[in-house]
Amino acid sequence: MTTPSCPQSPAEPPCASRRTVLLRGAALAGAAGLGAAACDGRTGPKASATPTAPVDLGAADRVPVGQARLFREERLVVSQTAPGEYKAFSAVCTHAGCVADKVENGKVRCPCHGSEFDANTGKVLQGPAGAPLPAVPVKAVGGKLIAGPEA
Repeated sequence: MTTPSCPQSPAEPPCASRRTVLLRGAALAGAAGLGAAACDGRTGPKASATPTAPVDLGAADRVPVGQARLFREERLVVSQTAPGEYKAFSAVCTHAGCVADKVENGKVRCPCHGSEFDANTGKVLQGPAGAPLPAVPVKAVGGKLIAGPEA
């Protein structure tokens, strides 16, 4: 068996060894995997779409009557439908698990594929998502919003 010859003239680029090609390919594949994981909007391999413990969202007046607010870090959307009446939903899209990026005009928007949800009901307004956002218990306690179990 013969080995392919590499150009020996300075005018031609040098050949890469088989080892160099394999190492560079592995490094690129690893970097691509890390990039995809960083962009999926989740906080862990199988992060829950809803809180598993009570979450303090801060002052209740941060959500005005008739409006909704995205708490992206907590992955929640909270609306105040009437004075003192709050509703909360997961901000994790039911289509691919991305976290919503904004709430405008009563619509929760997913940046990944364009799904939109009603901020007051969690219902799908525009697909590709087919399921509504999961409801999350929420209440105002001492002027603070608390969401999640036992809320």
